Amino acid sequence: MSPEARQEPFRERGNTATFGTAFSRRSRQDAKEVLAFKFGGSSLFGAERMLHAARLVRDAALDAQVVVVVSAMKGVTDRLLAIARSLEAGCRTDARRDAEQIERLHWQVLRDLQLDPQEHQRVERELDSLGKDFLHDACPETQPTADMRAALYDRLASYGERFSARLFAAALEKSGVPAVPVSSSEFVLTCETFRDARPQVDETCRRGREILLPLFQDEIVPVVTGFIGSTRDGRVTTLGRNSSDFSGALIAHVVEADQLVIWTDVDGIFTANPRESAEAKLLHELSYDEAHALASAGAKVLHAKVLPLAAETEMVIWVRNTFNPQFRGTRIGPNVRNDSSLSAAHSCHNSNLRGEA
Repeated sequence: MSPEARQEPFRERGNTATFGTAFSRRSRQDAKEVLAFKFGGSSLFGAERMLHAARLVRDAALDAQVVVVVSAMKGVTDRLLAIARSLEAGCRTDARRDAEQIERLHWQVLRDLQLDPQEHQRVERELDSLGKDFLHDACPETQPTADMRAALYDRLASYGERFSARLFAAALEKSGVPAVPVSSSEFVLTCETFRDARPQVDETCRRGREILLPLFQDEIVPVVTGFIGSTRDGRVTTLGRNSSDFSGALIAHVVEADQLVIWTDVDGIFTANPRESAEAKLLHELSYDEAHALASAGAKVLHAKVLPLAAETEMVIWVRNTFNPQFRGTRIGPNVRNDSSLSAAHSCHNSNLRGEA
């Protein structure tokens, strides 16, 4: 499936300040800066949060090219995997009931977005078509065989991001930003290891640029599904649980982004879980090596595969709070501007330094 048919976009822009104060910009002689925004599930949990996140994109898109990578809404992936387990156990009635509840959740978000009638009908058709595919996979007529289960797990798990991308693209349109949902399974080529697939980066870049760069040229924001890819013969795969940051970095790599902003629900990377420790201190600056050392030691800073991709092009990574966007957050990049983060990062042994995406 290619990007959805392009509708005539809203052109009205809000009178908000530009987004640039938090970012150190790398100038380009002949093009706008390219930003990749990755929003986690807590940032997209319901229409109000989607519209808030859409305003962040709108402000950035005033003077930059932006690609957005979205997770499923908070809790949805767990519920989708529970459906897969129900099917494996032969509980098809339970699977159908849970699938219908997930579908209703996304329909409610569409209603809460309060789109104009024409736009509402367009997105309604998209959700209806996707919902039919979802119910078909969630309610098979026969018990899945052992050979089918791994592929079915990934197909079911992919629906959270696919619903989310359509709804967030609609939220962007409502906010005055031309946008289209794009399924990453159209260009993220992976191996056939379901539930933990490895992307083939060079081929993914070639395919992805054919789809995403023309959207940039038309000043349209692509809203790309995180987490998912496909095999060479078109079967949906996932990059593994907690891989949404990695997929965000992969999409950023495809479009050669200057900066990747990972929007989450805390103010950045801390020396301990800020929800559990009053002693937690924010790390303002980290080098790639420091962040990679923390990730390799098991700290939930970033997916370990994010940093090598970023270092290849010296892409700067920010970890910032969707709900406190005025706060600078944590910068990860090729140069650390001071030594204050160094000792804190090296002394940190906590296994959960960042809020849930």
